[in-house]
This record gives sequence, structure tokens and C-alpha cells, in this order.
Amino acid sequence: MAEFVDLENQDGVRMPWNVIPRTKQESSQSAIPVSAIYTPLKSIPNLPLLAYSPLRCRTCSSVLNPFAVVDFSAKIWICPFCFSRNHFPPHYSSIADDKLPPELIPQYTTVEYQMTPVVASSTNRALPPVFLFVVDTCVIEEEIGLVKSALSQAFDLLPDDALVGVITFGSYVQVHELGFEAIPKSYVFKGSKEVSKDQVMEQLGFFRGKLPKPAAGVIAGVKDGLAAESIARFLLPASECGFVLNSLLEALQKDPWGAPANERAARCTGTALSVAAHLLGACIPGSGARIMAFIGGPSTEGSGAIVKETNKCRIKHKCSRKKSRRPTITYPKIVSKSLSEPIRSHKDLDKDSAPHYHNATKFYEGISKQLVHQGHVLDMFACALDQVGVAEVKVAVERTGGLVVLAESFGHSVFKDSLKHIFQSGECELGLSSNGIFEISCSKDLKVQGILGPCASLEKKGAICSETVVGQGNTTAWKLCGLDKATSLCLVFEIAKKESNDVTGQSTSSQFYLQFLTYYQHKDGKMRLRVTSLSRRWVAGPDSMQDLIDGFDQEAAAATMARLVSFKMETEAEFDPIRWVDRSLIRLCSRFGDYQKDNPSTFSLSPRLSIFPQFMFHLRRSQFVQVFNNSPDETAYFRMILNRENVANSIVIIQPSLISYSFQSAPEPVLLDVAAIAGDRILLLDAYFTVVIFHGAQVAQWRKAGYHNDPRHKVFAQLLQAPLDDADVLVKDRFPVPRLVICDQHGSQARFLLAKLNPSATYNSDTPLVPGGDILFTDDVSFEVFLDHLQRLAVQ
Repeated sequence: MAEFVDLENQDGVRMPWNVIPRTKQESSQSAIPVSAIYTPLKSIPNLPLLAYSPLRCRTCSSVLNPFAVVDFSAKIWICPFCFSRNHFPPHYSSIADDKLPPELIPQYTTVEYQMTPVVASSTNRALPPVFLFVVDTCVIEEEIGLVKSALSQAFDLLPDDALVGVITFGSYVQVHELGFEAIPKSYVFKGSKEVSKDQVMEQLGFFRGKLPKPAAGVIAGVKDGLAAESIARFLLPASECGFVLNSLLEALQKDPWGAPANERAARCTGTALSVAAHLLGACIPGSGARIMAFIGGPSTEGSGAIVKETNKCRIKHKCSRKKSRRPTITYPKIVSKSLSEPIRSHKDLDKDSAPHYHNATKFYEGISKQLVHQGHVLDMFACALDQVGVAEVKVAVERTGGLVVLAESFGHSVFKDSLKHIFQSGECELGLSSNGIFEISCSKDLKVQGILGPCASLEKKGAICSETVVGQGNTTAWKLCGLDKATSLCLVFEIAKKESNDVTGQSTSSQFYLQFLTYYQHKDGKMRLRVTSLSRRWVAGPDSMQDLIDGFDQEAAAATMARLVSFKMETEAEFDPIRWVDRSLIRLCSRFGDYQKDNPSTFSLSPRLSIFPQFMFHLRRSQFVQVFNNSPDETAYFRMILNRENVANSIVIIQPSLISYSFQSAPEPVLLDVAAIAGDRILLLDAYFTVVIFHGAQVAQWRKAGYHNDPRHKVFAQLLQAPLDDADVLVKDRFPVPRLVICDQHGSQARFLLAKLNPSATYNSDTPLVPGGDILFTDDVSFEVFLDHLQRLAVQ
């Protein structure tokens, strides 16, 4: 598997099948689709940064790459995608076999071009990052104090040139004018009323005074007639508005419009996000702007599309003796104000009995389209014990490439450390970039079904688009409003060729090519283009089985299956995820396993596939498939994180890692099994969202007795400290920052570990209990039973 990691370090790409079946039928028999997980901005050592424009094919617009055939004497290169002959421009006249430009050097399959900088039309300089903070004030006083403290730290970490804006909301939405220092000044919008972009601009006074409003057309920034002074009233550089921001935070209070004891607070989250999107769309469209929403509870009212009947319509209806229709209102709320109505659960969504879910999702889908068009990002920080509506807002956050954090309180370390991580610089920085466009070129027998990940379709249809759509499909270009160095996209392909031309039955082999183009706005404000070109092999015929096995990446396959099953659970009615995962695994093992028919004892898998059934066993038990114990908000949160993570992190999410610490040996990985528990052991579980340090019963007794404070027991103190140090390393560059749980055997929080372990010893099993060990109180089957059933079904 090391060779696949090396390929990822070179190009940021992992593929389940690194040798591709030649025909559609052979591909379908392989159970796992041809796909690729690509990290567009992965940190690559010695990545060439070229200070000139890329050379493109005149037919298919692909970029010159090391796989092009070059005729040095005629100064011609042949495109590997469409086989067109292209002439080199004059500035390539000196190229030769021993004097190649970087984009033709074989080891530079990924290069980056420095494009023309994004400039403001009036200042001729790169645009700075923009942060618009949208803060919920419908929370208790204690939470208000916590969010004020967190925002104060965030403001201190902002770059000096970053533009900052603030909106607060409760029953009403307040847009704060930071450019007016004399007294606090804000513009108020009613939370239950629909607000259009024109109404926002008119109420904020963008065209008062000498500047006339344009007669027609879309108003978008300075270039369309909006004065820079008007924009500066609401978006100011952080270095110029520090005093105003601190004064605003000091004056920030709980929403004064209280709610009766039997009702929820009137919270207009949807209206606040709509006003924020309109404000950014009017002031700075196309820039790297982020709406950072801090939500403390569910939306209970808001604006939407209200269809009113005119008098003319009423007369017409009266004359035709038709019953007049009532006005329809679409509110982006997730629950009513009455506390007697519970917030929707998975059971309600399955039965289609959540009264506000579809309307709210439709509203936020409209917000997402607006933000994608403007090139802006929506980040969401949901901090409450109850659900806040992450499941509904998911479409807007995911399609704009936004960040999401789910915590119990604004004082929780998950929220505070994650917010700090966004603005920190250095080796562990997120590397936030924006305004990206992702395009793909591929060989003619390969078609693109779509992308599963944080992107939005640009609906640019082409010959390589498949009729079958998965995720954001039916296009060859996608918008990446926000991305960072860890953002990963899962591209799903389809083999277009239905039959093999090889009539002799011999295996055939040939190369096919992929090229990924990622345009993005770097954090320095300048546009760059990263070009990744790949080559893989086609194989066909009866002798190609071993080639397919040798090219199988079981970690990438597991990550792809996890994204696919999550997507299908969200989009397909009556979908049975466990049955789908099991059938796919059985088909894979039946085709690539080595066995005698109807004899399970002879079944074996190549080392290239042997761990894959274990991944699928843990996927079946994961929070992506088993949603019973999770709320819709938690499930949406887990899936959003999975859909943006690379293969290594996805594997940790699917199958957590477990490390053992003891006096008898150095720290070592152990099986994710209940048998790993021992009284004299410390276990470190990395489940991505949670990091658990589990003390065995005997270790916990020693710790409570204070032995680690005794200088004579220095070794024991080191044993206790070792997992803490390793946990710090694990969470150092992870976003969101995971929750750290330190627990003891038989303690209440031990459930965080026990829920992830293979139940090889349960309350009803015959396995004798090892001294100091533990058993699980569950009826789930163990991995051994699962594997035994898999072998029986695969050999049939």
C-alpha cells in the first residue's frame, strides 16, 4: 500500500483501481466504481510554481503535460487526450530533449501556474480576505459571554488587511455600521419578513446623497456604480476598526425580545444569512469572502417567498367561480416556537412527517445558489445542546465549500480551538483559499458521473459527461467557493466502452489519461492554476485479474464506498445501506477471492484485498450507516466532514486506530477489539471526531492513589503522560479539533471506546473473561461471525 501513498504525495490522488477494467461490463463486475479521491491543494514538496501562462491544446483545451508526445525538431506537441497536433509558441523555441520546461519533466506531473492577480478596479491591488461575522444573540447570558470571548480572540488573529463586517440577529437582524465611530449604529430588518437584495441596499443607504442609483442592471461592487465609501461603512480593514469591534462586543447583549416559558426564542437564522448574502453580493462579488455564522439554537421564524393575490386575480377567480388559493409562505425554520412540538428526528424524516424540513431545505438551497454565483463561502459554528438546523443548512455549507463545527456550547474546547485554528498561521494552518474552479479532461472511453464533495456544478456539459449522475454531475466544471489544503473531492467515473475489441481472448494493455485543473485564489489574493496529469493502464481479457488485484487500493476503495453509501442514503428512498454494502463486498470477494466452489474453508483473499472486509465491517457499524443514536444534525455534520477529507482521515473515521501503552512494551497498535482491554493498559483511541484515553482498572487505581506524583514511580508518570503527548500530536493539524475524552474502565465515559470495538466477547458469548479484561453488552455480531458468513456467500 506504500506505493499508493507515494503516488498521493506526488499528485494528491488516490484511486481504488489503479489498473482499470477495459469494458463497462468488467467494471460493473468489480463492484467498486472507477473513481479517484483528489486533494487539489495538497502540500507537495518542490512543487514548481511557473510565472507564465499554461500552454493549451487548441482542440480540447487541456494543458501541456509530461505525457504529451513532443517533436523537438518541428516544435510540435501531440495532446494525449484528443491527439491534436499543436505548435509551440516562439518563447518555447529553445526547448530540446535535454532542455525541457518544468511542465514536460516526467517527475513534475503536478505543476502550478501564477495567473494574473485578482485586482480591485479602483485600487489595482490584490483583494484581501473578507470575513462577515453573523452572530446569534438568542442564547443565555452565559453563552453570550462565551461567544464574545471567542470572537474577541478571533478578531485579534485576523490579518490586518482583512475586511470585517458584523451582523447580529435574534427576533430582528441588525447590520452594524463599523465605519461610524461616534456612536454604535446599526440597520434593523424584521426577522419574519422576506428581504430582497434591492431592499437591503435601499435600507442600508447605499445610494443616498450625491451618488445616483443605476437605472438598470445588477449592482455588484464598485465597478457597477457602488461607492467605495459606502462599502467601507460595513466592511472595514481589521487594522482600522479594532476599537469599534471591541466596543461592539462589549455592548453585545442577549436578544431583548424574550419568549414565554412555553415557547422557544424567536430566532430568524434564515433571514440573517439572506441579508448577509445580499450584503456581500452587493459589495464584493467574486472575492474570497466568508460568512461565519455562529448559531446557538434552532430557527423558529424567518423570511421566504410570499405569494400574494392581487385584486385583479380575486375578481378573475370570483368570475370563474374558482376557489381562491391562500398565499403560500416558505419559512426557513426547522421547528415552531411551541415547545410542545419536538424537533424533527430521523424517524420523522423517514416518514416524511417533519413539517418544516422540505421548505427550509429549499430555502437554503436558494441561498447556496446565490452564494455560489457570488463566489462566497458559508461557514457554520453550531453550538447548542439541542439541534440547530445543520441538516437543513448542509446544502449551503457543502456546496460553497464551507467549514462546519458542531459543539455543545460556545465554551466547549471543540468550538474555541477550532475557531482559533482557522486563523492561525504556520505549519498547521488550514491554508484557506477561495474562488476556485475545478475542471477535468480524460481519455475518450472514460466518462464522468459526478463529484461527491464540497463543490457545486457549473453545468458545463461536454462529451465526457455520463448520463448517470452521482453527486454534482452532468458537467465538466465545478465551482469551489472555498477550499483548503485538506479539501478532497471524490470523482466517480464510468467506462464508456461496452465491448472489448480483443477477439483472441488475450489480455490487452494501453494507457489512458486524466488531467485535473484547479483555478483558485491564493491567500495572497492572486490567482493560481494547479495542473495534475495522470496516466493509468487499461486491462482486459481473462488474464487481467491479477493486474486488477495488484492495482487495488483498499483504503481508497473504503473511503469511496463510505461517500457513496452516505450519498445514497440521502437521495434514494427505501435504500437499505447494510444490504448494499454487503452485496458489494460479496461480489468483490466472489470475483477476486481464491476458493473452491461451495467450500468456504478454501476461501482466501490476496493481501491487496484482505483488509477491505474489515473496513466494510466497521463501515456497517459507523455513524454513517447506523443513524439510530444520532440526530439529523449530527448525521449531516459527520457526512459533511467525511465528504471533504482525504483517504487517510477517512479511514480513521471509518475504522478508528487503537494504540496500547503498558509497562511490558513500547506503545504499539492493537486490534480494534474488546480483547485489547486490560487492567494494566492504557488505550488511545483516535476516532477522528473523538480522541479517547482509556485507563485500565488497575492503572486507574494507581492514578487515583497518586502514585504518579511519587518520584519513586517516575516510570508510571511517564506512562500516563505518553498518550497525552501522542493525543496532542494527533489533533495538532486536524479540523474540526476533536473532543478529548479521558476515562477509566467501567466509567460512564468508557462508552466512547466500547462503542467502536469489535464485540468478540459479549454477555452471551462463551469466551472466558480474561482477568482485567471486559465484555460488551451488545447483540451485534463480531467480525469473526461476519467474515464466516462472507466466506459462505462468496463461494456460492
